[in-house]
Amino acid sequence: MAEATCRRELELEIPAEEVSKATEKIAKDLMRVARVPGFRPGKAPITIIKKRFAEEIKGEVLQTLVPEKVEKAVAEQKLTPVSQPQVDKLDYADGQPVKFRAVFEVLPEFELGDYKNLEIEMPPMNVTDEDVEKALGETRERAAAFTPVEGRAVENGDFVQLKLIGTPEGGGEPLQADNVMCHVGAEETMEPFNENLRGAKIGDHKEFAVEYPKDYPDPKLAGKKFNYATDVLGIKSKKLPELNDEFAKDVSDATSLDELKKKVRESLEHERDHRQKDLQREKIIAELIKLNDFPVPDSLVEHQMDARLERVVRSLAQQGVDPRAVNVDWVTLRNRQAERAKDDVKAELIVDKIASTENIDATDEEIDHELEHAASHSNESVDALRARLTKQGALDRMKAKLRSDKTLDWLAQNAKIRTAAAAAGK
Repeated sequence: MAEATCRRELELEIPAEEVSKATEKIAKDLMRVARVPGFRPGKAPITIIKKRFAEEIKGEVLQTLVPEKVEKAVAEQKLTPVSQPQVDKLDYADGQPVKFRAVFEVLPEFELGDYKNLEIEMPPMNVTDEDVEKALGETRERAAAFTPVEGRAVENGDFVQLKLIGTPEGGGEPLQADNVMCHVGAEETMEPFNENLRGAKIGDHKEFAVEYPKDYPDPKLAGKKFNYATDVLGIKSKKLPELNDEFAKDVSDATSLDELKKKVRESLEHERDHRQKDLQREKIIAELIKLNDFPVPDSLVEHQMDARLERVVRSLAQQGVDPRAVNVDWVTLRNRQAERAKDDVKAELIVDKIASTENIDATDEEIDHELEHAASHSNESVDALRARLTKQGALDRMKAKLRSDKTLDWLAQNAKIRTAAAAAGK
């Protein structure tokens, strides 16, 4: 049965003779270079050196002997620490053995559950005609033309060109835009904009306040009240292009609308396959975690919590949000990752053990293929990328990821996979 923890404690002792020998050697080395008042360099008696530099000698003795002793004890007991051993309960007295405790964590030992007969249920993920029509509609929206409206006031559905300044209540950085479009009457437009701009004419000046809900997608605006001063610069209406062969030629390399629909369907199916594979892997990992119960090293969980938090920060930065400016309790957010981080570590250990048991590994050809794919996206030659990743230690991570992905695909091939619709019909 697996132990309840991965923590190991070793009570260790360095014989008095070894300590005395190391003390003499360090004291003699020190005697040659130490400056002691009243003695020429290198001429002070060793007894004075030992007394005057007692703490330095003790520190040096411990730095020399303790790590050696820990390393030897760990090797003898065939343990593999995953965290740096911490030394405490140190007992050090002249002429006596040095006693101490080394505390560290090791990888857990566990027996694999029945991973060859996993059962998972997948939702139906068919690409429908409606999905194709929706994607075409989005392409049509992007290809729409805006035509100026003259001789009338703003109506629902119009796009209003605005110059605006938004001042946050209670102080803060104002929002300023010389030319911004506002879709009046649209679902995503805040109601005060709709109310104040409907019926407005070119040249009108409008002032109004907008209170943004706490869950508003833009963190710069969420939960705040802004006072806006706006000038109407222009009114435009949006004209959608006809869905025909000409449209297909304008927006793609297709020569007809039917060909465009076929390409859109293929693209949606390609995306679906990726989503399906990701979801399949997630469900397999969840089943493996359920099947295998064992403790995991806290140090690896802590490392995974940091990695998860880094991903959140990176994601914010990619959206143009300064993580330091966001009102987030980072400590609480990090602590909330604990359970998922524990599962991450567990999954990694289980998949690694299955890969070893089934002799699954990334081949040189697969690594070359992955490098070629990555190089094509980074404007580097394959050799330059390989050299850089090797230097950064990232090539081993790439190999480990390939091995893990291959193992999850192997598990999927051996699993019983049902679709939810089929399951519901039983």
